[in-house]
Amino acid sequence: MSTLAGSGATDARTAKVIQLYTSSSGPDARGVRESGRRRHPSQQVGRERSKTTAGQRGSSVMAHPNTDGFGRAPAQVTPISDEITLPDEALGVEHRGPSKSSPLFSLGGLRGAVADTLTSTAGFIRERMAGEYEVDEFGFDPHFTESVWFPAVRQVYEKWFRVEVTGIENLPREGGALLVANHAGTIPVDAVITSLAVRDNHPEGRYLRVLAADMAFDTPGISEVARRIGATLACNSDADRLLRAGELTAVWPEGYKGIGKLYKDRYKLQRFGRGGFVTTALRNAAPIIPVSIVGSEEIYPMLADLKPLAKILGLPYFPVTPLFPWLGPLGMVPLPSKWHIHFGRPIETGSYDEASADDPMVVFDLTDHVREEIQQTLFRMLSRRGSVYFG
Repeated sequence: MSTLAGSGATDARTAKVIQLYTSSSGPDARGVRESGRRRHPSQQVGRERSKTTAGQRGSSVMAHPNTDGFGRAPAQVTPISDEITLPDEALGVEHRGPSKSSPLFSLGGLRGAVADTLTSTAGFIRERMAGEYEVDEFGFDPHFTESVWFPAVRQVYEKWFRVEVTGIENLPREGGALLVANHAGTIPVDAVITSLAVRDNHPEGRYLRVLAADMAFDTPGISEVARRIGATLACNSDADRLLRAGELTAVWPEGYKGIGKLYKDRYKLQRFGRGGFVTTALRNAAPIIPVSIVGSEEIYPMLADLKPLAKILGLPYFPVTPLFPWLGPLGMVPLPSKWHIHFGRPIETGSYDEASADDPMVVFDLTDHVREEIQQTLFRMLSRRGSVYFG
């Protein structure tokens, strides 16, 4: 998945933001954060309450927990920005129950998954022969998605990754919204899993329309499937059309920088580019919903990137994992990490005027705000996490 716009003029400011994510919280750091920032309406909510809470913590404030030491007691998280609020009750409970393996490790579970998939595919073929199905202007085929794609993905979703979903009530029952998520996993499996999470958990059973990178539509076979399951090109024009049509639309602004990062950098958000997704949301007065995904980083732990080979093959990166390329095709089987997807509270954009979409300061600040919301929620989720693979 790709960002709606590239990176460029904001590199210096973005570098400062990235530096803040890895630095401890002290008076000097706060001075840097507060100087030269122009606040926008979405960052004013809860500001006084956050300052009071920060003042009460005093000198006992801890730095951000890193991604090691999973299974420890929940750590205290210090928001980078005073305006970030992290509701504990929305992030689920600590996972301290007995460890359990994925049902697909058993022969019976694997046999049942294959049988369910074949049954749904056979039903699809019978109904398809009748010719009663519709495809929209983007190529989205709900019949194929419901009868073939989702039943197959659901086996992995439920029995391999054992996905836990929270915050689904933050998605609108109707109308457009732009979902913005962290990106990881070497292969963009997170987009597929998030789409099914929305479909299976939303009270209205809404579809998620994914904005995908150019490569998805340049690759034979993958291109047709991507269109059929509701994906479209990550560009402003397609995003505008989807939001105007009232669709739930999702973007992964980190792009290849996110899914291609090394395992040592797991859960550290990469740059969000120039904030093209914010511009799109502002122009359509669509709420932005931060989405935080834990579990995707561990399916293909990327230990190294063979850049010369990637360049020869025309790929953005060539991953080396504990199993790939050593085990050949078998090394492409994802590891069964336990997933948790949290849909955050909407960040409204309707209060902005039309000129805000063309104001670089507003776009950058709102992009920064969304990024901080996702990063801090990831830290909180990780501090409550139990076993990576047996949670």
